Amino acid sequence: MSELVYYDLKRATKMTPSLSVQVARELGRRIVAGSFEPGALIDDENALAERFQVSRVVVRDAVKILVGKGLLDVRRGIGTKVRPRNEWILLDDDVLAWHITATPRLEFINQLMDVRLAFEPKAARWAAERAKDEDIKEIEDAIVRMEEEKGSLEKFIVADALFHKAMLRAAHNEFLTAMEGVIYSALLVSVRITNQDPRNNSDSVAFHREVYEAVKAGDGDQAEFLTEKLLNDAIRRLKENFDG
Repeated sequence: MSELVYYDLKRATKMTPSLSVQVARELGRRIVAGSFEPGALIDDENALAERFQVSRVVVRDAVKILVGKGLLDVRRGIGTKVRPRNEWILLDDDVLAWHITATPRLEFINQLMDVRLAFEPKAARWAAERAKDEDIKEIEDAIVRMEEEKGSLEKFIVADALFHKAMLRAAHNEFLTAMEGVIYSALLVSVRITNQDPRNNSDSVAFHREVYEAVKAGDGDQAEFLTEKLLNDAIRRLKENFDG
């Protein structure tokens, strides 16, 4: 699953990244993947410039980008170190996206699912109570798209993500909408583990349709209950795959 899917879901601006952004992405991916352990020194400017075939100015700007995301710390006379994970800006779009192609870490996925469990069931309740006609239509369109794409792995998960995006927006809470990046990252990371057979997608469509019907009926209790059930089922399947 490509991190580009994440940026598409976030509707990030389409433009050719600068050299410094490209270098920052390559270094960022390696840090998130664990190629550089927290506390480890990365190569100096000269070595990085030679590796990426860019100027030292480009490398310096790339490092500044990663410092801003909490991944690196520059100390004069010591060098550039990878900061501990608890100091990373984990809600940063790039940091979330870089986790998609990294080796899945159970602890990270569990934390993502904790956040989903904390917010999405309530979002479903509020969607049932507050959704407008256009919100219901957007959720329905996502369900239809899931049905149409159930034979595909990547296209199906995009439709799944659009369903959850529509649910969050139907709750009409700006703070919830700001959390959608966590949802996308969790879905795109977990799909690599649990969605290896598109034949299982039909069951997922049925579960999501139940949530949609509860929202459409304005039944907040049922919408909240079904969403919590849906997420707990996803957590169970993730655990089974890791244990296996």
